[in-house]
Amino acid sequence: MEPNHKIVKKPIPEKLSTQIDAGVQLAIAKAIERHRRLGESISIWQDGQVVTLTAEQIPPIDSTVNHSE
Repeated sequence: MEPNHKIVKKPIPEKLSTQIDAGVQLAIAKAIERHRRLGESISIWQDGQVVTLTAEQIPPIDSTVNHSE
């Protein structure tokens, strides 16, 4: 008799997935703000096409984000 090697994937708990989403959003916001402050452009997807924004076109990030990290 062979051992049962069935792998059961457990769903990520809602709270953990929410924390992951928030962390990713914060990291993206910080990266965009860093580009703005350093005068670097970014490319985004808008209306079905890639659009490049200059640093001057990037809106400032919400002041509640800690920029020191």
